[in-house]
Amino acid sequence: MIDGTRNSKYDLNPAILNRWSPRSMTGEKISHDEVLSLFEAARWAPSSYNNQPWRFIYANKESQHWNTLFNLMIEFNQSWAKNASVLVVIISSKNFEYNGNPSRTHSFDTGAAWENLAIEATSRGLVTHAMEGFDYEKTRKDLEIPDDYEVNAMIAIGKEGEKEQLSKELQEKEFPSDRKPLSEIMMEGKFRK
Repeated sequence: MIDGTRNSKYDLNPAILNRWSPRSMTGEKISHDEVLSLFEAARWAPSSYNNQPWRFIYANKESQHWNTLFNLMIEFNQSWAKNASVLVVIISSKNFEYNGNPSRTHSFDTGAAWENLAIEATSRGLVTHAMEGFDYEKTRKDLEIPDDYEVNAMIAIGKEGEKEQLSKELQEKEFPSDRKPLSEIMMEGKFRK
């Protein structure tokens, strides 16, 4: 967990400040109810026209579906995600349900759902790590995802493990990263570099 390396100049919910993306996980089982609570948190995210375009395809480590999701990842991510408790593929509907027209914000809205899930996990003492290092086309084919859904990302969920179980290279990266200062991401009135 956080060792005091992250600081905010402004008052924040600790679950936001303490959320980070470790790769070291114990492989310990997470209860089904706890997994459902994470998806329930995602369910309450805001979305354009209340479309709720997000969908989560998941596999618990002990399930028959684990290898299907695990084999979608690149070897680098497999090297550490093998100790996750749950793997998730996040997809989003490209169209609005109410009229079938394209939704420009489907990925934006789905990102809000992912963040809700990540913050809920942090508040429960769990860790999450989102990744893009997997085969998107194989994912679409193997998981039978229709063309009107976008494959967005994968997530590994688990209980935080000791960083020493990771390779030396990954051990050096296993700490909460800082963020850019507000002065670099806020622009009043118009865009500036």
